[in-house]
Amino acid sequence: MGYIEELREMVGTRPLIFVGSVVLVFNEMHQVLLQQRRFPSGSWGLPGGLMELGESTEETAKREVKEETNLELGSLHLFNVYSGKDQYIQAENGDEFYVVTTVYSTNEFKGEMKAERTESIQLRFYDLEGLPESMVSSHKRMIHDYKKHFPSGEGHC
Repeated sequence: MGYIEELREMVGTRPLIFVGSVVLVFNEMHQVLLQQRRFPSGSWGLPGGLMELGESTEETAKREVKEETNLELGSLHLFNVYSGKDQYIQAENGDEFYVVTTVYSTNEFKGEMKAERTESIQLRFYDLEGLPESMVSSHKRMIHDYKKHFPSGEGHC
C-alpha cells in the first residue's frame, strides 16, 4: 500500500493536499504524448501522477511516466507549477484533494511505448493543434499555457 492509500485509510474522503508531476513528452514531430485514462473514464491527459514519500518532483515525473508508458525519460525541463482552488479534484470514489502540480517537458525518451492497463486505455502522440475533445481540464490548460508561452511550438526541449 502506498502513502496516499495509507492516508486515505486514516482520513477517509476529506480534502487533502498532494504534490504531483506531469510531463509534456514530445516526439521528433513536436507532438505531445497523451494517455487515455481509465479515471476519469476515457479522458485524455498528460502522463504523470502523485508523489510518494521521499521523492523529488523530477523523480515522481520519471517514475510515473515509466509506470504508465514504459518510457524512460532523459532530461526534464521545468515548465510551470500549478496550484490553488482550480486544482481541486473530487475522484469518482468521493476522495477530495487539491494538487500542486509540477509540469515538465522533454523530448528525451527511450523504450518501447506500452500502456499500463490498470490506469491507461491507450497512449498516442497528438499535434498541439489537434488535441482530443475529452481531456482532463487542468491538463488541457497546461498544454494551452505551453503553446501560449512557446508560440513557435519549440519549447525547452
